[in-house]
Parts: sequence; C-alpha cells; structure tokens
Amino acid sequence: MEKIQCICRMRDLMKALSELETQLEEAYGVTLNEAMVLCSVGSETVSAGDITACTGMTPSHTSKTIRSVEDKGLLSRKLGEHDKRQMYFLLTRKGKNCLGRIKEKGVNVPEWLASLFSGEETPIE
Repeated sequence: MEKIQCICRMRDLMKALSELETQLEEAYGVTLNEAMVLCSVGSETVSAGDITACTGMTPSHTSKTIRSVEDKGLLSRKLGEHDKRQMYFLLTRKGKNCLGRIKEKGVNVPEWLASLFSGEETPIE
C-alpha cells in the first residue's frame, strides 16, 4: 500500500470514530474513551493499570479519562485492602445504568467501521 493511501485510510478511520463519538455523547453523555473505560470496568473492580491495558490508552490519558468518568458520577474509587497506595475502580449505579443503556440500545456504527467488524461473533453495541 502506498504511504499516502495509509494516511488517507487513517483519515477515514478518524472521521468514522469522530462520528461514533458524537453519537455516544448525544445519546449517553460520554465520550468514546469514557465508554471504553465503562466497558473495561464492567461489573469488576479493577486498577488503573487494568484499564490502561484494556483500552490501549497511555497511563496519563487513562488517568484523565478516569477522572472525567468519576466527575460524571459513573465511576468510584476505593483503596486497596492490602496496599493502601493502590486504587481500584468500580462502576457506580449511574455508571452501570449508562453501560447497560449502551449495551441495550447501542449506537449506529458508521459504515466504514462496520466493515471492520464483519465476521464478529458478537453484535456491535
């Protein structure tokens, strides 16, 4: 593939992701990264490192996104039982409701992105 084609495809990907994020914000009040954090936590209690590993964000970006999700009342933190320096995160009732609505109602995945998911066993929600 020519290098310029790669850049053009990345442009199309970014455009589709932006469209997806706009839908998430309008329908559920969360950004794409915030939704990924909600999905990463789910019904578990996880560390920031777990969220970083699951989302692929940098630790710094994960920290900022966690703070944003906390500020929206969707996530809470608790100290580790054995190591009080360790922080763990879990969804609040509001966070569980938001994630549940996203799973139930989903979003309209832009056509360009939908083609990437063809052949998946689980539906895109």
